[in-house]
Amino acid sequence: MTSNLIIGTRGSQLALWQANWVKSEIERKFPGSTVSLNIIKTKGDKILDVPLAKVGGKGLFVKEIEDALLEKRVDIAVHSMKDMPAEIPEGLCIAAIPERENPLDVLISKNGFKLDELPKGAKIGTSSLRRMSQISARRPDLEIVSLRGNLDTRIKKLEAGEFDAIVLAAAGVHRLGLSSKITQYIDPEIMLPASGQGALCIETRENDPKTSDIIKSLNHATTATAVIAERAFLHRLEGGCQVPIAAHAKVNGDMVEMEGLVSDVKGSIIFKSALSGKISEAAQIGKKLAEALLEKGAKKILDEIYSEK
Repeated sequence: MTSNLIIGTRGSQLALWQANWVKSEIERKFPGSTVSLNIIKTKGDKILDVPLAKVGGKGLFVKEIEDALLEKRVDIAVHSMKDMPAEIPEGLCIAAIPERENPLDVLISKNGFKLDELPKGAKIGTSSLRRMSQISARRPDLEIVSLRGNLDTRIKKLEAGEFDAIVLAAAGVHRLGLSSKITQYIDPEIMLPASGQGALCIETRENDPKTSDIIKSLNHATTATAVIAERAFLHRLEGGCQVPIAAHAKVNGDMVEMEGLVSDVKGSIIFKSALSGKISEAAQIGKKLAEALLEKGAKKILDEIYSEK
């Protein structure tokens, strides 16, 4: 099977790494195929001077790429899974979820201090409400400052002395070959990752079986099972990447073990729970875990956050 395919991607260094990885895998598995990239700017790329939570809307880093896919300007869309809203536009589908990178968050600090070692009042940068709330719960004495921009831009700001430490996804740091800069892999007991963190999402049109058949060869069943559970959790909570919701599922044999969290923005109220079950019930596990947190009191927190948007 040979094809000429166009991948829609954001233009950041990390997004291009991800898209080029997909391109090379397709060309390796299907000799004779040619794959090119179409770089598309998203709303999230254009608005850099406002915290993500205040920009509003879902799909800040994917909508324009999905539009190009629906309009047949591209054949494939490659995203970071954690940027994906819970709902996929009609006519599109997630065709493959490749093997996941490390899903944890990492701390990179100027002086080699771990999170618990940072001095009182140290300035820590992140753009994520999920990270902000969990840092605040652990270290309420730190100054958390909104930090936007591509991964390499954030590291440059740290090295320029604008921050004492920053928090990033381990996956992006690994993919760009910057692992030596990591000070600490943050234990999920301290900071639970975002739904889908560390995984890629490869999206195609539903009515394009030829492309879907090619992309399916990149799917990693174990990763897909874990991400299905996490996204079912996110979907039940009607969450996006701007809300302090966290979920992490692991597959052990024929079982899925999952933790979920909902927090207020300040980290003063945190609802956390865990659930496990058969891999065939991954989506139901995610949904049930979300419902357990809603019953505990998470609904009130989410209602307040959504009413402010």
